[in-house]
Amino acid sequence: MVCGGFTCSKNSLCALNILYVMVSLLMIGIAAWGKWFGLVSSFQVVGGVIGVGVFLFFVALVGLIGAMRHHQVLLFFYMIILFMVFVVQFSVSCACLAINKDQQSHLLEVGWNNSQITQKDVEKTLNCCGFSSVDYNETCDAPCFPNHSCATCAAKIQEHAGEVLRFVGGIGLFFSFTEILGVWLTYRYRNQKDPRANPSAFL
Repeated sequence: MVCGGFTCSKNSLCALNILYVMVSLLMIGIAAWGKWFGLVSSFQVVGGVIGVGVFLFFVALVGLIGAMRHHQVLLFFYMIILFMVFVVQFSVSCACLAINKDQQSHLLEVGWNNSQITQKDVEKTLNCCGFSSVDYNETCDAPCFPNHSCATCAAKIQEHAGEVLRFVGGIGLFFSFTEILGVWLTYRYRNQKDPRANPSAFL
């Protein structure tokens, strides 16, 4: 992508930040919709997704205002924050794509043991009980539980865990490259002279 002019850099940066605003609003909306309709009852999961969405929204807003006004300070902080987000997201995406079956199983078990609410959501949604073994002396919200015909949740989760991790890793990797593109555009745009400004003014 070659974008040498001031107007082209400005429009590209504005378009990129509008895309981030839309993605952040989509994340907030999906999390709120899942909580409202009872698809996800864990407040930590919903709060985490909404928190990431709000953070992305404010970062995109800073970038959008900085791009429209050619504001040097806002663009500088936007560039620094976006680069840090790129480093974190790129690392997590690579980890998702590189993780093996044993590591998947260990991480799933840790996540399972950390939240009782998430356990209930998974059991109800996937129609399974327990992580690695089914104990019919305990309670379970799965429809199969009264019939004593439940499979373990580990088996059902691991059927799709690899695909989900590859999908999340791929999407994260794609967006991480848009972030480094944003850093590059911001750096170029900050150092360009506004053709409508006073020629004797500083950059």
